[in-house]
Amino acid sequence: MPLDRDLLARIPAFLEAAYLKPGKLPCALVRVLHRGETLLDSVQGHADIAAGRPCRADTIFRIYSMTKPVASVALMMLVEEGRVQLDDPVHRYIPAWRNLRVYRGGTLKTGWVTTPPARPMLVIDLLRHTAGLTYGFQLSTNVDAAYRRLGIGEIEKGEITLEQMIERLAELPLEFSPGDWWNYSVATDVVGWLVQTIAGRPFEDFVTERILKPCGMVDTGFHVRTGEAHRLATCYQPAKDGGIEVQDQAETSSFLKPPTFISGGGGLVSTADDYLRFAEALRTGRPRLVGPRTLALMTANHLPGGKDLPALSRSAFSEAAYEGVGFGLGFATTLAFQKTMIAGNNGDWFWGGAASTFFWVDPAEELTVLFLTQLIPSSTWPIRRQLRTLVYAAIV
Repeated sequence: MPLDRDLLARIPAFLEAAYLKPGKLPCALVRVLHRGETLLDSVQGHADIAAGRPCRADTIFRIYSMTKPVASVALMMLVEEGRVQLDDPVHRYIPAWRNLRVYRGGTLKTGWVTTPPARPMLVIDLLRHTAGLTYGFQLSTNVDAAYRRLGIGEIEKGEITLEQMIERLAELPLEFSPGDWWNYSVATDVVGWLVQTIAGRPFEDFVTERILKPCGMVDTGFHVRTGEAHRLATCYQPAKDGGIEVQDQAETSSFLKPPTFISGGGGLVSTADDYLRFAEALRTGRPRLVGPRTLALMTANHLPGGKDLPALSRSAFSEAAYEGVGFGLGFATTLAFQKTMIAGNNGDWFWGGAASTFFWVDPAEELTVLFLTQLIPSSTWPIRRQLRTLVYAAIV
């Protein structure tokens, strides 16, 4: 169905009144594509507030967990080539993980009390976050406390390498037996390690050659290219006394230099043009990254029992946790739009990042939408739900 440009034009005015003028967000970039045609291209606010540096169409953003779809596509390329199967045990590629056990008690300091898992962790568990792994920032259990103590999954501190993370995880228990629950985790970082191991070359090189270059994503990478630092936006967080304050200053950001830890779960920086090239490549098959049947497999709900995220989640945080939403192989997908209480269609696929970035693709409407800003955490404001409502209200 067509979209009304005049109705879409309400979006920048809404963002200005609700978020930019009150100082809730530093900037807001919105692109709405219908059948590949740009119907809304809005750039507002500042890449750096104190410096008065405006946000521009070519501003570089930390996309954090919007890296996950890229890493997941990389692994599915190897699945298409027959070099790995979704039901392979992970210990086939990480032998030190053969005897992983499940947490029952204890701490990193006192020692762990564990039991064997009901079954081995499978490759599909990594892609759909049912592996039993976690994130240190979950702040829920003694296991995620151990992640924080050991520096596991910490992108910006970058104190350990990807290989060292894999080694340290071999010594820690799982939160639960693989397949029992959904828990947002470093699983996609492990996906990066599998890509590197199976392909026989660094994960970042594989991503560059097989995804970024074919799509023309020249500004996307695990750090900002030399000479382009002036385009990186400053990242913000809510201030205790209201408003927002700097979380990561652009001029001193760790994203300006090659990282120690190459994170498939959250390490990329990108631009609007670049990320839309990736999303549209998947939607249209041009250029071909994975085949249409593989994409259909990735964007189907793979949560055990066909459940949605709230029914299966053990996670204290997720980029999508409302009813009616399932999870596939690197993307969330809408299962029952009426349960989300947001206008839309079943079968869309989407994900977001910690700095409040977000994208979704709705195949039924031939619609691709991208929202970029820089505010941590992404749960601060209901901007994603509001944007969905505003976009679907423009369908006529």
